[in-house]
Amino acid sequence: MARVMVVDDDLTVREVVVTYLRAAGYDVAEAADGESALADLRETRADLVVLDLMLPGIDGLEVCRRIRAKGDDVPVIMLTALGAETDRVVGLEQGADDYVTKPFSPRELALRVGSVLRRVGERGAVTGRVCDGDLVVDAGQHVATLGGSRLSLTAREFDLLRFFLSHPGRAFSRDELLQRVWGWSFGDQSTVTVHVRRLREKVEQDPTHPVRLATVWGVGYRWEPAS
Repeated sequence: MARVMVVDDDLTVREVVVTYLRAAGYDVAEAADGESALADLRETRADLVVLDLMLPGIDGLEVCRRIRAKGDDVPVIMLTALGAETDRVVGLEQGADDYVTKPFSPRELALRVGSVLRRVGERGAVTGRVCDGDLVVDAGQHVATLGGSRLSLTAREFDLLRFFLSHPGRAFSRDELLQRVWGWSFGDQSTVTVHVRRLREKVEQDPTHPVRLATVWGVGYRWEPAS
């Protein structure tokens, strides 16, 4: 049974989300603030975190940053205010894998949680290594290395990198990447843009002048295989 941590200071929202997730068959823990959530995660690992952006004390962005800073690749779905595009982008830049805007349907959130966990499970079932020069992605061990050094990647960054390496030289639009990596039939394309930027910071020698993960103007992105 997957363990989901729900972090929201609004008791009503938290109770509704917890009820829906438990009805969907998840083991659900809850926290009303960032400090309590981080303390719980230090004691017991979660399989996914539903994290409100606006929290008392340590806000959701800082909670997400601290989770990623300690190398934890647990998927994070961030709850953001409707229309707060800047907050969503910043959340993705801090390592969130997905987001849902408030007000939201609890059923929709439960389905999104299921979708993310399902893709994590599918990723775990994939084995084999994909190499491109000094870059190696081992799906079985869920490890990516560059020049022999291990890369610190979120679950979604790992999936995106493995996808690109598995399809070298082919251009993909952001819509195609949303469908094939995120499993979304629709969504905000800025999600892809932010993840590509974060990935470039980890695999490119000069992220401002990428040579491996290239932009194809008017189309999207293409992985340029090593010569």
